[in-house]
Amino acid sequence: MSFPRCALLWARLPAGRQAGHRAAICSALRPHCGPFPGVLGQVSVLATTSSSASGGSKTPNTALFVPLSVKPQGPSADGDVGAELTRPLDKNKVKEILDKFYKRREVQKLGADYGLDARLFHQAFISFRNYIMQSHSLDVDIHIVLNDICFGAAHVDDLFPFFLRHAKQIFPVLECKDDLRKISDLRIPPNWYPDARAMQRKIIFHSGPTNSGKTYHAIQKYFSAKSGVYCGPLKLLAHEIFEKSNAAGVPCDLVTDEVAVIDEIQMIRDPARGWAWTRALLGLCAEEIHLCGEPAAIDLVTELMFTTGEEVEVRDYKRLTPISVLDHALESLDNLRPGDCIVCFSKNDIYSVSRQVEIRGLESAVIYGSLPPGAKLAQAKKFNDPNDPCKILVATDAIGMGLNLSIRRIIFYSLIKPSINEKGEKEIEPITTSQALQIAGRAGRFSSQFKEGEVTTMNREDLSLLKEILNRPVDPIRAAGLHPTAEQIEMFAYHLPDTTLSNLIDIFVDFSQVDGQYFVCNMDDFKFSAELIQHIPLSLRVRYVFCTAPINKKQPFVCSSLLQFARQYSRNEPLTFAWLRRHIKWPLLPPKNIKDLVDLEAIHDVLDLYLWLSYRFMDMFPDASVIRDLQKELDAIIQDGVHNITKLIKISETRKLLNLESFPSESRSRLSGALRSQARRARITKVLGSKAAEPPSPDARELSLASRLVQQGLLTPDMLKQLEKEWMTQQIEHNRERTESETHSKGTRRKKEPDSD
Repeated sequence: MSFPRCALLWARLPAGRQAGHRAAICSALRPHCGPFPGVLGQVSVLATTSSSASGGSKTPNTALFVPLSVKPQGPSADGDVGAELTRPLDKNKVKEILDKFYKRREVQKLGADYGLDARLFHQAFISFRNYIMQSHSLDVDIHIVLNDICFGAAHVDDLFPFFLRHAKQIFPVLECKDDLRKISDLRIPPNWYPDARAMQRKIIFHSGPTNSGKTYHAIQKYFSAKSGVYCGPLKLLAHEIFEKSNAAGVPCDLVTDEVAVIDEIQMIRDPARGWAWTRALLGLCAEEIHLCGEPAAIDLVTELMFTTGEEVEVRDYKRLTPISVLDHALESLDNLRPGDCIVCFSKNDIYSVSRQVEIRGLESAVIYGSLPPGAKLAQAKKFNDPNDPCKILVATDAIGMGLNLSIRRIIFYSLIKPSINEKGEKEIEPITTSQALQIAGRAGRFSSQFKEGEVTTMNREDLSLLKEILNRPVDPIRAAGLHPTAEQIEMFAYHLPDTTLSNLIDIFVDFSQVDGQYFVCNMDDFKFSAELIQHIPLSLRVRYVFCTAPINKKQPFVCSSLLQFARQYSRNEPLTFAWLRRHIKWPLLPPKNIKDLVDLEAIHDVLDLYLWLSYRFMDMFPDASVIRDLQKELDAIIQDGVHNITKLIKISETRKLLNLESFPSESRSRLSGALRSQARRARITKVLGSKAAEPPSPDARELSLASRLVQQGLLTPDMLKQLEKEWMTQQIEHNRERTESETHSKGTRRKKEPDSD
């Protein structure tokens, strides 16, 4: 039967007979239109099979499924075949049929069998209805079924196969859930590294506290090897090994296999970066691997190596010098003495303490995390030099790793440190025992002039908490971090080609399965970069590499530079030295205030980003050696700024540029560093349930606090008067704005009342 003849016969059939002959005519149309979906009874059998094949896997989080858009069909060049075979559809009648279909409980239940929960079912139906109502012509198969339903020759449930086909178009993950689960199965990570598994590696764990010589012994083995690699958590550590290696006559570059050293192996538990240690431990192709770290990691490392068929040799080290916790707090900066290090957990506290140290006629060195390695080493050298007048160090926990410092006494200015948990949530809690031991262990190092170390707190009420923290046992590490590999994400993208990288990561993590020895690291930073460069045309592999680049997402200039680098790469335009000079506006001037110093640190991070990418895309980032020289010049400029940091702080206080962190305006107006520390200490006491006396009235408490700050030298009487004046001005301004806002709101309501009546 010819196609035109078939169409003519179909058009002449009454509605009832059309249904009876549908099977025969569909057979004739199949060569032209493709296979027709089955009817409801057949679909039910398929649904049962699909459901049982899932094997009882965890229910996916369907909130992560982002619907794709399906455009309605425009006029067809071949005409509306469905209308020719039957008749044009009455769109009002079709809308009634679709609404009836949506309300059918049987249909909703069947949709659930295919993974369409209530949310997905609703979204899929809205898209399906819009597609049908807005299309100029429909595929012949669905047109015929809709026509049959309109004339009572078919049941509304017969729409389900077409609805399901559309749902899988907008939610392609429904079609390939089983494949995605297999790809995201992370239960046997050792199998990801076949080259390492083909070797019989020797694993030596150097275990011990800080200042025990564990890293020293591992590095000596590294120096004596023909080839080796050092893996550490900080640029500073890599820089230090680089300098020591070259000083020892062992040629070395910063990318450096006979021996591998993995430092700070306990970082394998880090919620964001632990995956890098896991990859190094499981994947390094070295005959001998030396691990350095806390005893808390021994059991986990032993278990992980058991799964690879490798044994772990543990070498225990004891601290080389004694350390003691004092029975009295410092209480006032007047009680500082040479060799003291005040440890703060925020930049504002660093600035505030440095300024107060200077007011007392003392000189201090300053070390914090965002300083370049050269500036940190310069400040450390200044503090360690017995002939230098600088005898006080003000630092963050950045001193906890990679710096040899001549410290007599560690003083915790606060015991509160912001952190990010495994869910990516920001927490403000007391430091952990591991962190406290790491920092306290910097006092009285074996190679320093002080052979005994001391530890205390700035405030008396913190001292008992510090002792409690230090006396707690360190919990053993239970799991190692994982991160999806580029290959796994590429396989995911093969099944979900129109899904953004950020959304691919979300779905991957949701589908992933891990055993008790592993966890999936927090991917917020990766997703942040993925969303930042999503609109730039890049291959998935290149996009993945850009998103793993380490950046500080709190630095706008660093983020915009990543965007610029990706854009240049997408245009196939190499990022040359000349281009980068223009981008960072070189030459740069010495900092005039703290904001300038922070901006220079961000530019240093951008140069680091360039060098990081140059190791992965040499052709597109060709000027690494010149950029490294440029970075040294910038490091020297930053060093000069840090050397004069108290002067920069003083200027910044005058110009109100010091508040670099986001806090409420009321808090910013009150000598932010000192007062916030007091508030945090009060929160610790409350959280830990200390038995404190009844708090005084607010006025009395404020008076007591102000008096105390003046006594400690953190405030002068003139500063206190100025703060009170600024506070009163802000309160008046705040009250005025609130009054104006309320007046405006009342006026608006009065104007609207007649209309509402």
